[in-house]
Amino acid sequence: MIGGGVIGGMCAWYLAKAGCEVTVVERDRFGGACSHGNCGYVSPSHVLPLSQPGAVKKTLSAMLKSNSPFAVKPRFSLTFASWFWNFARRCNQKDMLAAAQGRHELLQSSQELYKQIIADENIDCEWQEVGLLFVYPTEKEFEEFRHTDELIRDHFGVAATPYSPDELVALEPALKSGFGGAWHYQCDCHMRPDKLLTSLRDKLVSDGVRFVEETEVEEFICESSNVRAIRGRDTEIEADRFVVATGAWTPFLNKHLGCKIPIEPGKGYSLTMPTPARMPKIPMIFEETHVAITPMKTKYRIGSTMEFVGYDTSINPKRLALLRNAAEKYLHEPYCEPIEETWYGWRPMTWDGKPIIDRSPQLNNVWIAAGHNMLGLSMATGTGKLIAEMMLDETPHVDPKHFTIKRFG
Repeated sequence: MIGGGVIGGMCAWYLAKAGCEVTVVERDRFGGACSHGNCGYVSPSHVLPLSQPGAVKKTLSAMLKSNSPFAVKPRFSLTFASWFWNFARRCNQKDMLAAAQGRHELLQSSQELYKQIIADENIDCEWQEVGLLFVYPTEKEFEEFRHTDELIRDHFGVAATPYSPDELVALEPALKSGFGGAWHYQCDCHMRPDKLLTSLRDKLVSDGVRFVEETEVEEFICESSNVRAIRGRDTEIEADRFVVATGAWTPFLNKHLGCKIPIEPGKGYSLTMPTPARMPKIPMIFEETHVAITPMKTKYRIGSTMEFVGYDTSINPKRLALLRNAAEKYLHEPYCEPIEETWYGWRPMTWDGKPIIDRSPQLNNVWIAAGHNMLGLSMATGTGKLIAEMMLDETPHVDPKHFTIKRFG
């Protein structure tokens, strides 16, 4: 297993449960990177990809605003230009719904599998089933979402409950009054992701899974069309089969995989702090800025934004200010001190919004599980089970055709 985020962890989980000997190789530490500081949502509501009709125009218009959740760093990059061109081509109803079908199947599967694993294995991750609120600043914008809710309801059976401004304040008193209303997707759940990964690691160790951390894979050692071993710093690991679950870093392995993985890093931020006295009961997304609030049992997190800035490791203070300002606008007690962690992570964004879950087209014994966009946590269990089924020649529980690498040409 190459990659120790939530996707790699869940692939390791299902393979170990099937009786396989598993080694997880991670360039940093298990459960770091994008799996650590995300907002912790398991969201069947997020069935539609970003590539929706009108998305390009809306994104470009939003980027002109100071509080835009989207940012693109001007730079010469043929790779990003190609990615954006292919994204723009898919911003139509037909392609959107086709992508949504695959996302829906994987999201539904993953949520049920999470519930099963957490109950059966007694995993401590602060799991809560209180839904997710999409909060709108004006009544006009609130009503405009009704069409989208009906579309999701009609095609996928995922429905929300609308709340008028007065009903919203009664439902969630932590919100200020005077906004347009909200849609409550009661199907969604949330957790504390770092506790999930800590508990998952402990369970994997008890199942005999070996961890090799702080080791970056530098070379695939091949014999014909099979990989015999991977080589890292002072380390060579042999195996019969390999899974590449390296998230936004996957394109760096293109030359080894013998194919082009069209993933761009979409940088997100979060602030984590103790729970405020007047903390929301229900997680929420402020649709005006796409800033997300996660009230956990022992922590409180403000997160989101999307920067296409390549593999930039700096912390942009303007993006952190956007998080704070959005929380201040909507919440009576938006945050509290001290800020315990200021975090960023790179989401692995594909241009059609679906992950890659498939065998390498060039290497017979290598599978790829990457490109989960903003839904790595939400899709992890379904991905892990599907990878195990494909590798062990079992009947897949969701249709793998949605996630084939061949769709990229």
